[in-house]
Amino acid sequence: MAHPKHRHSKTRSAKRRTHYKAEEPTVAVCSVTGESHLYHRAYWHENKLYYKGKVVMEKAVD
Repeated sequence: MAHPKHRHSKTRSAKRRTHYKAEEPTVAVCSVTGESHLYHRAYWHENKLYYKGKVVMEKAVD
C-alpha cells in the first residue's frame, strides 16, 4: 500500500472534494414576493431584481 512521503495541504484535499455536489439544487421561497428561486441567487419578479427579499435593481422600461 502506497504512503505519501509528504503531507497534502488542506487546499489540495478540498480541491479534490469539490467535485461531489448535491444532485438537485436547493430552492427557496421568497417571503416578500412568494417567488421560488435558487439560494444565494438574485431573481426577477415583475421587472424588479430581488436579492434577500430586497429590490436591488429595476428593469428599464422603454
